[in-house]
Amino acid sequence: MNKHFFIAGPCVIESREKALYTAEKIKKLAEKYDINIIFKSSFDKANRTSVNSFRGPGIDEGLSILESVKKEFSLKVLTDIHIPQQAAVVKDVVDVIQIPAFLCRQTDMLVEAGKTGKIVNIKKGQFMSPWDMRYAVEKVKSTGNDNIWITERGTSFGYNNLVVDFRGMRIMKEFECPVIYDVTHSMQLPSANGVSGGTRQYAKWLAFAAASIGVDGLFLEVHSNPEEALSDASVMLDLDTFEEIIPIILKHWNITEEYEASS
Repeated sequence: MNKHFFIAGPCVIESREKALYTAEKIKKLAEKYDINIIFKSSFDKANRTSVNSFRGPGIDEGLSILESVKKEFSLKVLTDIHIPQQAAVVKDVVDVIQIPAFLCRQTDMLVEAGKTGKIVNIKKGQFMSPWDMRYAVEKVKSTGNDNIWITERGTSFGYNNLVVDFRGMRIMKEFECPVIYDVTHSMQLPSANGVSGGTRQYAKWLAFAAASIGVDGLFLEVHSNPEEALSDASVMLDLDTFEEIIPIILKHWNITEEYEASS
């Protein structure tokens, strides 16, 4: 199996049926390409632009659905938390606890997630420099937990846009944590006109670029019908496009890995 990995799934849990359908497709792709794919979906999107936006089924139903994904398809699962107390609640179901980008400096969030002993995936804030992410890593490590990932999701230099600095991912690899590139979220045009827009047409190209610079994993939100998705409809990839780009991404990873081994 390729040592690199993917994180994939719908932005938010829309229903048990849709989550299991997507998980089944992801499981088949993992087996077909002999790759590790972690299923990702949120039980609550607490940072939606509008108070009227769909947020998800909530923590109890959401965890029940994620537990079904694990049992039926033997997939590892990842979800995000939004308050420190949720870390202890999700730890018995999920394999990876994700800290949202806007909360990556919140000490209590990081410490409580670290105390679970689970992998903690810290998404780099849109306002953070890559070198300052070392302090977020240190907060989790203070609990004795060294199972830490860092995810790049773009940086805001102005209104309603994100820019990806590919140097930053190489800088963060110096912290000796796996570094992941969040492809689809970095395509967002945040909070434009009351709802986030996006430029998904560039997603595959930036995924290829990130694999070429040697990231450890790629994060891509996927959906059976992105245009009808209840969150991140403008940036999520359909399942066919996801499969289409997997072999190309693997080639980029292999070339970079061969270069690093010979350097």
